[in-house]
Amino acid sequence: MSLRIGIVGTGSFAQSFIPLFKAHPLVGQVVLCDLDGEKLQRNASKHAITDLSPSLDALCDSSIDAVCLFTQNWLHGPQAVQALVAGKHVYSAVPPGISHAEIENLTAAAARSSKVYMLGETSYYYPGVLYCRQQHARGAFGQIVYGQAEYYHDWDHGLYDVARWRGGENWRETAGIPPMYYPTHSTSQIISVTGAYMTHVSCQGFRDEHADGIYQHNDWQNPFSNQSALYKMSDGSTCRINEFRRIGHPGCVQMILQGTEGCFEQSASGARWLTKDHAQQENLDQLLACAGQPRQPDDPMDKVTAADGTHLGASAVHPVERLPREFAGLPNGHAGAHQFLVDDFVTACASSQLPPNNAWDAARYMLPGLVAHESALQGGALLPIPDLGDPPQQS
Repeated sequence: MSLRIGIVGTGSFAQSFIPLFKAHPLVGQVVLCDLDGEKLQRNASKHAITDLSPSLDALCDSSIDAVCLFTQNWLHGPQAVQALVAGKHVYSAVPPGISHAEIENLTAAAARSSKVYMLGETSYYYPGVLYCRQQHARGAFGQIVYGQAEYYHDWDHGLYDVARWRGGENWRETAGIPPMYYPTHSTSQIISVTGAYMTHVSCQGFRDEHADGIYQHNDWQNPFSNQSALYKMSDGSTCRINEFRRIGHPGCVQMILQGTEGCFEQSASGARWLTKDHAQQENLDQLLACAGQPRQPDDPMDKVTAADGTHLGASAVHPVERLPREFAGLPNGHAGAHQFLVDDFVTACASSQLPPNNAWDAARYMLPGLVAHESALQGGALLPIPDLGDPPQQS
């Protein structure tokens, strides 16, 4: 198998992924695509790539196997559907779409297609989430009673630059997107651990009056910079999600998960595993630290090739032994997630198997945020959340 991959959008986020797709042993060709011809040429030279495409339309008409979307976040849904209809596998940065219709169209296109769709949700591979999946699988939580997750990212921490890159001259109009239209970093943490999904929501919003005017005038008619949602889950538990963009905090993606037998607690000051009988009160900071990991103790790759480990940015709970050896020393990011996401997608395309973070997972991550925003606009009304179900059974 030698996959031909088209990377659409060559901005700052794509820079972390282009070297990984190039290095994967199952990828034989990488094609760069960008509407900005000057940016396209600059990145082709930077990454030593000679195959270029001027547009997604041209890529969809070509013979490539897969499209990887690193475009503006409000474009992902329609672009993914276009590529699936054209017979291409699709990797999409978050979010998967920004309306009920876009998410429904995405799952419908994925169901009709024989191709792979995967959302590049980085939280899926955060060390705390990996640890909780391991504990949940062994029954250490007991019955889940409560979860909470948050994504705190203040505007002063680089968001102004991101908004200008995405929105161009009219960046202020697009910058005011509702925080709950970008919920998957938070919702995926809980859902990917427990397998439960959100069924109802009541959400409150913080009406922003900052002098930058982003939330007074925008294309989304959105007044909220911060939103807090309380969810009823399909397993009977309760979940709280915070999406904050105006907050005196250094920034985080983190979670708390509590069960009848054990609890995981994470905050800016560290992470702990707790049990009610006091038998375990374990500090997890060292275990979950993304200090880099060698591939295997008995493998030549154990010779560390970078200051923080052979696999950059990985923690002790990351299963680095499953990664291609070609990834050793290459860029990683988002707490060790990037290398695993790329390998998940490429492996799924090569095997025609359903990946984690597939279209139906993406729907369960995203729809709760869209309905939460509706609730906030209605003063916190309790609203039902549609569920698009599980993936069709593969033959």
